[in-house]
Amino acid sequence: MMNQIEPAQLADMLDAGESFTLVDTRPEDSYEAWHVPGAENVPYGPDDDLDEETLDQVDEVTNGKPVVAICGKGLTSTPFSFELEQHGYDDVSVVKGGMEDWSTVYEAVPIDTRNDDLVIAQLQRRAKGCLGYVVGSKSAAKAVVVDATRQTDQFKIAAEEAGLTIERVLDTHVHADHISGGPTLAETLGVPYHLGERASDRDVAHEYDPLADGETIEVGDVEIEALHTPGHTSEMVNYLVDGEALLTGDTLFVESVGRTELQFGDEDAATGAELLYESLHETILDLPDDVRILPGHVSVATNGRYEVGSPGDPIAARLGDLREDLDLLGMDEDAFVDRLTDQTPEKPPNYERVIDLNTGRDDLDDPDEATELELGPNNCAA
Repeated sequence: MMNQIEPAQLADMLDAGESFTLVDTRPEDSYEAWHVPGAENVPYGPDDDLDEETLDQVDEVTNGKPVVAICGKGLTSTPFSFELEQHGYDDVSVVKGGMEDWSTVYEAVPIDTRNDDLVIAQLQRRAKGCLGYVVGSKSAAKAVVVDATRQTDQFKIAAEEAGLTIERVLDTHVHADHISGGPTLAETLGVPYHLGERASDRDVAHEYDPLADGETIEVGDVEIEALHTPGHTSEMVNYLVDGEALLTGDTLFVESVGRTELQFGDEDAATGAELLYESLHETILDLPDDVRILPGHVSVATNGRYEVGSPGDPIAARLGDLREDLDLLGMDEDAFVDRLTDQTPEKPPNYERVIDLNTGRDDLDDPDEATELELGPNNCAA
């Protein structure tokens, strides 16, 4: 009998190393662009029959193991699984909602802190590599959310489980790869929404309280300082939490730095790269080596695996270690600018539309559009 499993259950099965074959029935180009780690591609369309050639392919990739089928939305993998059952496969499951729902799986990962009163939870959106944060004070039972994604309930749950009430919502910048949940979360909770003061240069239509360079907000006895760090975008802000952790958005990752042409364009990408070099060397690298870097993304390969670390483990690094290990931080300015402008990766799909939505200059025509716009991993690293 065919079973239906939730995407989170699939994540647990993968993490536990269970023995099964994940069969992705989407077209080859969709599979090659982005798929779940370890998935095997057996294309099967809504009008297809399970012919002998396809059955032979299934037999080859499954090798007698239980089958879990996944497609784009859970629509094609279901008839595919019924067909498998009719051909003698007796252990077949379907991932509910397919890749669309897979893109909404989260892990809430606690970050160790020196200050016992300080709480930092890193929310990892597994399939896209988006990283957001709940930052709070145990004694004050208050928190802020930084870089919330569209699935805002994940952040509310993380705060509630920590015994914290969300009092502010912050974004590091106008995101280009996913739809921010910050404005919606702030409006729902009736709390202030913050961007850096240079967001006025981006024609942001959302209501927000601007934070100036060096301005500090308090969460109980926890201090969060806004540091203007332009480069990836002109309004980018990093948040220094109690002097021990830096939420870097798309300025500095644990494996790379932010790309610069999504806002500045290909012709002016060098301008963004020069700004980023200055932000890195005159602001971030002036901080102590033991400051913990907590980025806004981790790069996800097309095969769904994290480029560094693993889902459920903290994506973080000591600044001193990055200073020594990350080649980009050791380059002089000319070499750095050349590297960022000469080797730009493929741009995130739909990034211009996503920017329009995140500035509030446009609205979603249909809730389903958000899912379509966000499909695939993030692509914000240089």
